[in-house]
Amino acid sequence: MPPTIITPGIAKNAAKHLTSATTRTEALSLYREILRTCKHFHWCDSNGNPWNKLLKDEARKEFDASKEEIDPLIIASMLVKGRDCVQNIQMKFNEADRKCWERIARDTSRR
Repeated sequence: MPPTIITPGIAKNAAKHLTSATTRTEALSLYREILRTCKHFHWCDSNGNPWNKLLKDEARKEFDASKEEIDPLIIASMLVKGRDCVQNIQMKFNEADRKCWERIARDTSRR
């Protein structure tokens, strides 16, 4: 479900559009999408820690830190920014993966 976008002009009606059930569902959906995206990061950092574990831990910290937020506009903003960041990462990852497969195909066709 796409996040609900609320502009400042309708801030008074924001509570009607963002019920706690709606924001909880959207936040849970975003968190699950982040975890699915983290699975694709298989390599390790310079200390030998796997990136997927580091990213999962960081996502958990961010969600725990914002758990107590009650302002619907701030919650909506965090959800929209989070969804946008995940989609950007997915697009970049998919583009890099596509380029790798193209290079593999090009290199194997030279043989």
